[in-house]
Amino acid sequence: MDAAALRAEFPVLERAAYLNAGTCGPVPRAARDAARDAWEQAVAEGRSGPYYARLAAERERLRAAYAQRLGAEPADVALTTSTSEGVVRVIEGLGLGPGDEVLTAPDEHPGLLGPLLAARARRGVRIRTAPLADLADAAGPATRLVACSHVAWTTGALAPAALRDLDVPVLLDGAQGAGALAVDVGALGCAFYAASGQKWLCGPVGLGMLWIAPAHRDALAPTGLTYPNLERPGDGLDAAPLPDARRHDAPSLALEHVLAALAAHETLAAAGWPAVHDRAARLAADLAAALTARGLRLAPRGRTTLVSWEAADPAAVRTRLAGTGVVVRDIPGTPYVRASVGAWNDARDLERLLAALG
Repeated sequence: MDAAALRAEFPVLERAAYLNAGTCGPVPRAARDAARDAWEQAVAEGRSGPYYARLAAERERLRAAYAQRLGAEPADVALTTSTSEGVVRVIEGLGLGPGDEVLTAPDEHPGLLGPLLAARARRGVRIRTAPLADLADAAGPATRLVACSHVAWTTGALAPAALRDLDVPVLLDGAQGAGALAVDVGALGCAFYAASGQKWLCGPVGLGMLWIAPAHRDALAPTGLTYPNLERPGDGLDAAPLPDARRHDAPSLALEHVLAALAAHETLAAAGWPAVHDRAARLAADLAAALTARGLRLAPRGRTTLVSWEAADPAAVRTRLAGTGVVVRDIPGTPYVRASVGAWNDARDLERLLAALG
């Protein structure tokens, strides 16, 4: 892997130590150029037949690319607008009701907890919590779904491997997994995996993916069938939904977003995905070791790309670091400042962060 060549694809790194891909990844030049190409086509030709034919073809290319990142078949991957949309589609589509229990961790992302709160308020679903590491042991007779992070957004801890042995469907929030780690949904043993396109895949905001295990396809009702979800939209009230995950696609995705996402994916793929994953994990481990050596208290983490440490005033630390050109984030409601380390980073970024911390 040519790490310097990969880094050069991301203009933001010329001015900042960008360590915030856990929120939004850095944008490569190729993604900007691809989006510009789509806009130029629309301006020059309008948005009619050729435009939509291109969108249809490029959507399928993006579906295939996302499927590769999940170790899945394209037919099992829906194109969404975000991780959160995928979570909503699962929680709503399962038709859970009074007496059904969803087991989750108390410190999950609001994109997961929010849909659960809505299911409790609207449908009488019971929500029970246990620490992420204990979820597999906490599942009980009333549990109908386990919903949790693959990689905890607060700490970088990994979901317990024992979740794969449960008889209960598992929904994994993969916002900090897809693109950051090598993901194999079959090996994870989950029923559903929702993830983002704008974080570790460096695409635009407004794209995501939802993997649905074939064994659970029929159990998940579509939350709304629109034009792209129907096999023959011209059949009117006799139209049937598509037979695979496409029935859960978001109703509208922009061509410029799809092309930008593909270009970003190809930028990373050119460096080699195993190398991208390994380099990011090694750099994150180096940062964790350096912070520990300075006496900072780190959150428990796995071999992931997130490194969180405690601070008396995390928001103030984040603001102070931003003033030095170091981009990290604080995690609301926790004592943590979080750095997200990608393969596009290098030792200079880590040293700049350490120097700014003093």
